[in-house]
Amino acid sequence: MALSFIPLGVGDAFSARHYTSCVAIQAEGRWLLVDCPHPIRKVLREGSTALASPLDLPSFDAFVLTHLHSDHSSGVEGLGFYTRYVLKTRPVIAVHPTVAARLWERLAPGMDENDQARPQALSDYYDLKLLDDALPVRIGPFEIACRRTRHHVPTFALRVSAGGRTLGISSDTPFDPALIDWLAPADLILHETGDGIHTSYGKLAALPEPLRRRLRLIHFADGFEPANGAIEPLVQGRLYTL
Repeated sequence: MALSFIPLGVGDAFSARHYTSCVAIQAEGRWLLVDCPHPIRKVLREGSTALASPLDLPSFDAFVLTHLHSDHSSGVEGLGFYTRYVLKTRPVIAVHPTVAARLWERLAPGMDENDQARPQALSDYYDLKLLDDALPVRIGPFEIACRRTRHHVPTFALRVSAGGRTLGISSDTPFDPALIDWLAPADLILHETGDGIHTSYGKLAALPEPLRRRLRLIHFADGFEPANGAIEPLVQGRLYTL
């Protein structure tokens, strides 16, 4: 069965038009969510109208975090509270150890509830699955490989494989030829673009045409339009199949 995905959010951190970067990936009827911005249930519902039934938090085998900037992870607290008190479950959070090391530090001020018999911990809310930049990790039908990018907090690009197809996700990064080489075996690559600490569109547009055909753009600013149409921006809420 083919690998498919929906970009639930395509905007950068300051977008007023789009939700921020968030991708739902499907294989064999199972779902994986990459990044988790707030308000995550609204993001899921509005972004999955292309499906017969809208996505919701119980739809997913796991929630993968690329890094802890709020435009990628601000929905994790709401995820934890909803699954604990409404669903009575602990969602699987898949994350590299260097990101996991800071996760509870970020969440504890809002989640370490004082009326409990003991201080709360990450494991009270989530089932942690550690990614490995040396070996792929399997979750359901998905095999997830990761590689650190050159962002200014620990951040990881991904290659998600299932059903003989692979989706690459750059996450946040400046233009990095070595990272593009790592992503290049994927059938399709979702690459961020932006100014400053991000990857300029001009550098991506200068890549060889056979590689550009397999690139799609994500994490872009409001009003962004590729000047020469060399690379297609993703459309929020569209179902894509590899």
